[in-house]
Amino acid sequence: MINFYAFQGTVTAISDFGINPGSEGCHQLFTMENGFGSIVNFVVSPSTYFVDHEIIRVGDQVTGYYDGDLPAILIYPPQYPALVMVKDNPAQNVKVAHFDSQLVSSDQMLKLNLSPATLVLSTNGQLFTKYPANRDLIVLYGPSTRSIPAQTVPYRIIVLCPMNLN
Repeated sequence: MINFYAFQGTVTAISDFGINPGSEGCHQLFTMENGFGSIVNFVVSPSTYFVDHEIIRVGDQVTGYYDGDLPAILIYPPQYPALVMVKDNPAQNVKVAHFDSQLVSSDQMLKLNLSPATLVLSTNGQLFTKYPANRDLIVLYGPSTRSIPAQTVPYRIIVLCPMNLN
């Protein structure tokens, strides 16, 4: 279970970020500013998931998600490995979180009510055939109730499967 933290802001710079010899061009540094003076650098790697495979450019409004439990190097601006990047779209809501057996998010703010029309996919774009409970999910949805937790019928769920190959 990942403890997802989010930072929302405008991308002010994108630059190549060298990790290892031979990986040139595979990693980038996205610098984002939130309008309140806070700046964050996200290290974007080949494993970073971009919702809808959007291409991000300088000037785009973006939300970046990272693991809030991982240690971070003590520099300014803070620098985090990006797990999920979402180009903001006023026509859709996105929640990235761990969802329990009742499909309630880890922050207790959103409950999912699945319908036959809810598309459940893995990160490779293939249908996910199991029940998505007790997993880290990217949820794309529209309207929700005003209750706590808010309830919604998601349009699409992307299951963030562990990358273990053993």
